[in-house]
Amino acid sequence: MPAFFHAAFWDLANPELWVGVGLIAFIAILWRAGALHMAGAALDSKAAKIKVDLDEAARIRADAEALLADINKQRADAEAQAKAMIETAQIQAQQLAADAKAKLQDELARRTRIAEAKIEAAQAEAAAQVRAAAIDLAARATENVLAQNLAGVKTDPLIDKAISEMATKLQ
Repeated sequence: MPAFFHAAFWDLANPELWVGVGLIAFIAILWRAGALHMAGAALDSKAAKIKVDLDEAARIRADAEALLADINKQRADAEAQAKAMIETAQIQAQQLAADAKAKLQDELARRTRIAEAKIEAAQAEAAAQVRAAAIDLAARATENVLAQNLAGVKTDPLIDKAISEMATKLQ
């Protein structure tokens, strides 16, 4: 139970009484001087400053969250763009490889045709040379046979000339 409910508390020789009276007088003087209002005003201004700081912190946080969302969106866009670029590059590489393969096959086919044409030309030339050599050989053999047959017979210069020209005319 509190001490001021006892009769001994109210005795003027009790120091606790005078401490209580002094405290009440001190609070009355502070109230009369306006110190309580100043303390309240100081607390109110401090509370207002704290509220402004909290509002500023909330605004900064909202800005930071918006910036983070924007950065995440940009990152996602960059990743999507990079993925698209990689896919495009792969498709282009496949197309280039297919084009190069087709060009190589065309070039090989063209060179094969050229080689075959050269071989056919060489074969035709060789056949022509063989024919020419055979004709030349036949003409000389005919000339020799006729010359031997006619050697016993008197030779006619016109026949000799015709036989000698026969080789050049048969070619």
